Amino acid sequence: MLLSLAPWVAAAEGVPRQIHLVSETWLDYTNANGTGLAWDVLRKVFEPAGVKVATQGAPYSRAVGLVKRGEADAWVGSYKEEDADNLYPRWHFDMDHIYALGLASKPVPTRDTIGQYRLVWVRGYNFGHYLPDVRDAREVQRREGILPMLEHDRVDFYIDARTEVDHVLGQTSQPERFRRTHVAELPLYLAFARNDRAKALRDLFDKRMAELVRSGELKPIFEHWQQPYPFTPGSKPQ
Repeated sequence: MLLSLAPWVAAAEGVPRQIHLVSETWLDYTNANGTGLAWDVLRKVFEPAGVKVATQGAPYSRAVGLVKRGEADAWVGSYKEEDADNLYPRWHFDMDHIYALGLASKPVPTRDTIGQYRLVWVRGYNFGHYLPDVRDAREVQRREGILPMLEHDRVDFYIDARTEVDHVLGQTSQPERFRRTHVAELPLYLAFARNDRAKALRDLFDKRMAELVRSGELKPIFEHWQQPYPFTPGSKPQ
């Protein structure tokens, strides 16, 4: 009965009945077919409140552009206040485990020292805003050329989430030549378009996340995908 009334509740509160979310396609996180941890979490947030989740895959920079042009309601996996043109919720929905990949012969970096090295990351990720004292960094369009850059000493470390670092590391027949090192934990957000429709969806997201974190209802989703659960019942927005 409650679920059957949910669409009418959303409509009565001025919340759209559908949210259009766009994301880069990350394996088992935002799969192109609509499966994955993030898609499951976001459906759990919105659909019991009467808002159908429509998913779309696109390269990260294109996803950002779609939201800025109002062609999607939000993009998935933004860092805190990554883009001033967008609206951000108070609540994150996951944590990104950030690693540095480099040759095993290089010094072991830490969060405090990583900014001293020559870094590379994929265009649009802007890790320089979240790592301290970055002095020398470049962006690349695709991850395919990362290993040669490391092997030929053109950069010291490649920075990315662990899943993407593992994907790049899987491209070499000599993984023992490389080492990955954890350097940061970054909360992940939806970045909403700056309009009234998206504002209503953002406010609903915050309301639902507060409820779900308290109840622990998201935990089975993370367990299903064999990923660390980033909340406790007492967790607060970051």
